[in-house]
Amino acid sequence: EEDDGAKVVRVENLNNPYIAEPASKSRFKLTLNKLYAWKLVEYERVVMLDADNLFLHRTDELFQCGQFCAVFINPCIFHTGLFVLQPSMEVFNDMMHQLETGKSNPDGADQGFIGGYFPDLLDRPVFHPPPPSPNGTIARLNGHYRLPLGYQMDATYYYLRLRWNVPCGPNSVITFPGAPWLKPWYWWSWPVLPLGIDWHSQRRRTLGYEAEMPVVFMQAIFYIGVMAMTRFARPNLSKLCYRRDDKSGSVFFVQTGFKLVAVWYIGAAYVVPFLIIPHTVHPVVGWTLYLLGSFSLASVAVNAFLLPTLPVAAPGILIAGVLVTMAYPWYNDGVVRALSIFGYGFCSAPVLWVACSRILSSLHVCLEREAFMPSSLPLGCNKWY
Repeated sequence: EEDDGAKVVRVENLNNPYIAEPASKSRFKLTLNKLYAWKLVEYERVVMLDADNLFLHRTDELFQCGQFCAVFINPCIFHTGLFVLQPSMEVFNDMMHQLETGKSNPDGADQGFIGGYFPDLLDRPVFHPPPPSPNGTIARLNGHYRLPLGYQMDATYYYLRLRWNVPCGPNSVITFPGAPWLKPWYWWSWPVLPLGIDWHSQRRRTLGYEAEMPVVFMQAIFYIGVMAMTRFARPNLSKLCYRRDDKSGSVFFVQTGFKLVAVWYIGAAYVVPFLIIPHTVHPVVGWTLYLLGSFSLASVAVNAFLLPTLPVAAPGILIAGVLVTMAYPWYNDGVVRALSIFGYGFCSAPVLWVACSRILSSLHVCLEREAFMPSSLPLGCNKWY
């Protein structure tokens, strides 16, 4: 921690008395720990940040703001993803008292509580950094201020035009207040959300990915090994015996069962790699490992069930195509990008349907290839070529 220039203050989790209310969510359970920032009285100013802030420029001037400053990304409610405060035990103790007495909280989280604690911030003036004093000391403002929108630019504003166009204040900080499963640190958030790659670029230059890379290498080696083993073991994998009864109904159920197993396995081949990849790897590494894992596990189905390679690989190829479509960097605006993705999906649907039909047809042909038991096989078994 000290090597990284950070000082970690360990605190006891604050109990969230609003967690049982209908407006609250389980992920808000620990958000009131932000209130501990008011206890950091050894500092003159504190800038409180959420983890999903992406800094484009230095924002040292924020430490010149007043006792409380925040950004209104909603016309009526300020956002607590970034705010400036002056630590004060008096304020902290009063907040704890209001928690104990059941102060109303519209969302059951830190934003609702802090927003209710500073209800008049909307009427306060906009923050403008004061000029340095004649003797060179840093001047600090007193009072409460609204921070310009450029200090908390909602990523949604970017996706419409694929560029920033926030005229008020410096375009300094991006925030990602959307769905929790699309936060920028998740590898699958890019290229679904184009700005995710910028967040990972900053992480690569600072924290790096040393914690995740050993798992990535082990998974990659495993997938390559699976492809090699299935290729060498193809003659053995393609031999399968199943019981043949005289009743055609039994044969039908056996064949249907094999089809279901094959289809289920192909589906699992495209789901399992997604679930086991470390969630916070770089998106390029994550998607590469996902496609490698999917093709690796799908190759087992190709060799075991003697299926044509291209239809089985079609979902992975289509996924790679949509990634390229989303990552294309020269769209005029977000509307054109969205229409391109929709058009790709519309054109891909028939391809996926044909691939599924080919897979089912191949399974049916394989199962029916020997309608009668050859004399060279033991009674009750059929060889599946």
